[in-house]
Amino acid sequence: MKRSFLSKDLSKQIEILIVTRPTSELAEKAVAKPIEFTVTPDSLNNVKDKNKIPQFNITGQIDSTICCIQKPFNGQLIVNESSIPIKSIEIQLVRVETCGCAEGYAKDLTEIQNIQIGEGDVPRQIAIPIYMIFPRLFTCPTLLTTNFKIEFEINLVVVFEDDRLITENFPIKLTRF
Repeated sequence: MKRSFLSKDLSKQIEILIVTRPTSELAEKAVAKPIEFTVTPDSLNNVKDKNKIPQFNITGQIDSTICCIQKPFNGQLIVNESSIPIKSIEIQLVRVETCGCAEGYAKDLTEIQNIQIGEGDVPRQIAIPIYMIFPRLFTCPTLLTTNFKIEFEINLVVVFEDDRLITENFPIKLTRF
């Protein structure tokens, strides 16, 4: 807004977000791709001494690894057995940004969201629901180009009473529709 000679002009900027329905068949749509998983000491990678890992068996399922960014991430897990008590169970949403050039690739992981889905020594043989809404300001559809990638992962983190930590990683693909 223009003002008189002795006063400053007024201006204001606002950011808006517009989401439209896809107008062409080129827009990629989320297709349900459920997976079932089992986490045991034998299924873990990057373990220095397998004898020091407590005995446990965790099973579950994720409704889809191809997710619409506007719908929640769903699934469930069941702690079948654990030789030592569990302190907490968490799910983490991680953004993976990769930039590449002739010298190589640089990869940067950023934890976007961490949700505790179980606290304390959770009951055995009971389904624990997984439900997470994607944060609008920190997520976007998965982007894959030759020199730049934005991808997302879900980490299932189990912390035992003695502060041992196990992590299972699930790559996911986010779509707009």
